[in-house]
Amino acid sequence: MTEASTAPADTLLITLTGEDRPGVTSSVFETLAAAGVAVIDLEQIVLRGRLVLGVLVTAPRDTRRLRSTLESTAAGLGMQVSIERGTGDNAARPEGRSLVTLIGAPLKAAAVAGIAGRIADLGANIDRMQRMARYPVTAIELQVSGVPTDALRTELVKESRKRGVDVAVQESSLLRRGARLIVMDVDSTLVQGEVIEMLAAHAGCEAEVALVTEAAMRGELDFEQSLRERVALLAGLDASALDKVYDEVQLNPGARTMVRTLKRLGYRFAMVSGGFSAVTDRIAADLGFDYARANDLEVVDGKLTGRVVGAVVDRAGKAAALREFAAELGIDEKSVIAIGDGANDLDMLNAAGLGIAYNAKPVVQEAADTAVNVPYLDTIMYLLGISREEIVAADAAAGFVTPEPLV
Repeated sequence: MTEASTAPADTLLITLTGEDRPGVTSSVFETLAAAGVAVIDLEQIVLRGRLVLGVLVTAPRDTRRLRSTLESTAAGLGMQVSIERGTGDNAARPEGRSLVTLIGAPLKAAAVAGIAGRIADLGANIDRMQRMARYPVTAIELQVSGVPTDALRTELVKESRKRGVDVAVQESSLLRRGARLIVMDVDSTLVQGEVIEMLAAHAGCEAEVALVTEAAMRGELDFEQSLRERVALLAGLDASALDKVYDEVQLNPGARTMVRTLKRLGYRFAMVSGGFSAVTDRIAADLGFDYARANDLEVVDGKLTGRVVGAVVDRAGKAAALREFAAELGIDEKSVIAIGDGANDLDMLNAAGLGIAYNAKPVVQEAADTAVNVPYLDTIMYLLGISREEIVAADAAAGFVTPEPLV
């Protein structure tokens, strides 16, 4: 009795190109079936009606005959075929596997060239590319191997800023598929603008409050101190202004689509805000968030006193809330996605497995895992491997017509 050979078997790489039409793939595989070969790998793409089908199969005894029949099949389909003989399977992808998402509006060829060039400079390889969205932004996902994710991110972030595009670099691992909790900042992230400035407008001190808010978000002021100073300026404001501000709040484009789509997939949502629960709790209920935490304004005799009740939800408080929500759900912190824009979000972004700076201040973009600088929150789903076509199809199946752009 002899041992089975462990030497790699001869294989054929078959590449078919031409105009796509129904029955192409079945015709090719019927021809392969007649030759009795085994399929080792295959990939097919269609770009503007042009098909490229690649198939790796075991080599039959009569390679010439298979070659002849494949050429005949291709000719009958009006397509071209190439057949290359070799040995064994594809080489395994090198260690250091990452997912790179490029987002542009538009995504120019020069930007793709710059990013691809930096990947090559690092000695890494692009193994696969696919489009995730074509409108209102173009999003392309690249599978890259051969270099540690952190080193890749450092270089690609530099290049993306030079090219004026967004780039997200994540480690390719099971944790990406296991993400099930999204923790979001509210002001200037989930909603447009700052609630405290909207309240200040009703109190007649918007400009003064806005200056302090901007400095705090850049990390130039202690958040708790700045919050108390700003809230003090609201003393005497009628509490009905909170209702007015809630009615005035506008969600960022794509917010409802993102929440609706990801909740279908079992994601949980939490908002953690340095703003005020009188407004954020109502937004959370409207969107179906599972958790919400924010500051409580003191109201006496129907008027704001200019004081905050209880502990302030600051930079450390946001990170603590993320950990608390994750623990309650039994979710590892590395499977949490955090989204924010200001300096008080930094600890929260660092605590999560994926921290996303959304239209953020420079100090936040420098520190976060990735940055998104287009005004569409649903873009974040492309970082999770969800394409726009899948989002639209899911909405259609539920009887919901997805608007253009997604909202």
